[in-house]
Amino acid sequence: MMNTSNGVISAPSSSSANPQSPGIKTYFKTPEGKYKLHYEKTHPSGLLHYTHGKTVTQVTLAHLKDKPAPSTPTGTSSSYTASSGFRSATARLLGGGNGHRALSFVGSNGGTKNVGASSRIGASFAASSSSTSATNTNFDGRGTYLVFNVGDAIFISDLNSQDKDPVKSIHISNSNPMCHAFDPDAKDGHDLLIGLNSGDVYTVSLRQQLQDVGKKLVSAQHYNKDGSVNNSRCTSIAWVPGGDGSFVAAHADGNLYVYEKNKEGATDSSFSAIRDPTQFSVDKAKYSKSNPVARWHIGQGAINCIAFSNDGAYLATVGRDGYLRIFDFSTQKLVCGVKSYYGALLCCAWSMDGKYLLTGGEDDLVQVWSMEDRKVVAWGEGHNSWVSGVAFDSYWSSPNSEGSGENVMYRFGSVGQDTQLLLWDLEMDEIVVPLRRPPGGSPTYSTGSQSAHWDNIFPMGTLQPAPCMRDVPKLSPVVAHRVHTEPLSGLIFTQESLITACREGHLKIWTRPDTQSSSSEATNPTTSKPLLTSKVGSSS
Repeated sequence: MMNTSNGVISAPSSSSANPQSPGIKTYFKTPEGKYKLHYEKTHPSGLLHYTHGKTVTQVTLAHLKDKPAPSTPTGTSSSYTASSGFRSATARLLGGGNGHRALSFVGSNGGTKNVGASSRIGASFAASSSSTSATNTNFDGRGTYLVFNVGDAIFISDLNSQDKDPVKSIHISNSNPMCHAFDPDAKDGHDLLIGLNSGDVYTVSLRQQLQDVGKKLVSAQHYNKDGSVNNSRCTSIAWVPGGDGSFVAAHADGNLYVYEKNKEGATDSSFSAIRDPTQFSVDKAKYSKSNPVARWHIGQGAINCIAFSNDGAYLATVGRDGYLRIFDFSTQKLVCGVKSYYGALLCCAWSMDGKYLLTGGEDDLVQVWSMEDRKVVAWGEGHNSWVSGVAFDSYWSSPNSEGSGENVMYRFGSVGQDTQLLLWDLEMDEIVVPLRRPPGGSPTYSTGSQSAHWDNIFPMGTLQPAPCMRDVPKLSPVVAHRVHTEPLSGLIFTQESLITACREGHLKIWTRPDTQSSSSEATNPTTSKPLLTSKVGSSS
């Protein structure tokens, strides 16, 4: 099943021209059936290869459901998002697609042409209704889209079209986009967040970008302009669930900033000096009108990925220092955390019920953290290189949970720089977790909750060392399949499919087995809320 012919394709343009890369199967088998490669997405072939190495492709899934009235081009979008990692998160889940074909979009394949001073963003925020802004009359205001970054550009593809090329490309002249997130509940239509290599952050309306035929951001709101608050790379970005427009941006210097999108006058903030770079600290802006409103100093080294639990109560961060940290977002306090077995952590994702948290990184392991027990309850072994994206599959129905109403098994996926996609089943009833190993004695085991026991060992707010390898149960993947020729950067589960992305900017959509998609439709109607908050991997 796994063919290691990594050097088959000499250039990415040949893989984008060829519908299927040599040496890679177009399907993989799971216990519930066969996943089949449906189609691929990629950036226009004119994009120069040397620009790719500056960024890692992340993917966001966005569902524009309602067509706004003509007089309100920035009307509210009812939508779902999915991250991996990616990102994302930053949850990027959605219900069923609406079956729309590709939009006939003017100038969608322009590659890197005509990217000059006129493409600069931030200087002018012309409304889309102005006479200078041409609109795409073929855009009907709805659809399901994949937003992904390659080099200095952001591309938007129609998920429900089999066209490989994106329907829209946006070029950013002075910096490269690094991360993005989509808000399902944006009241003012500004639903897409974009973080740049320069530290700058933009919010825009995805619908407006699709309506405009130009190749630059339109009607963007600009934060941290020219790195005025923080000029280090923006590594991960997320909307606060239920936060009414609040969002969080993480940076490569270990700082995280909380913004209020609707605050009048996005003025720069000044914060007091960080007293101890090794310790977590929160500082509020000195002036009430400032934006960002708060700075969280997480620790030394880059924050690689952030993810909110589905209810917005907890914020998880993983970083260069190898620590997973979980914060109570409302009280701004560290709840718990743990160090990786080795090296940096690159990605994280919550389960839909908030009970478990996945992390992956440079130790090639997928780590499962239990919020109830506040410890690592399993390690997934199977990747041969760094794990760059993790996500729970909230549309997968466990064969053991029929009628029980409670999840006894979880399905999750991971992708790595070894070009492999791994799927895992986590069945908690079958995992026996070693609790502790007394000096000179044999370990004690338990399958039940030990919250009170662990409170005594690790008080609230404690960062735990990496657990001993022999004390953590090991998981083996249900399936391991090489899905791309390049290292992978993220994955997203949707109701009908599984989406994988490689760091070079190629995406593949794998359809679920027929039996799986029909059963998941019954348990997860399209009207349900997104269940995951994960980001596509900045690391993901």
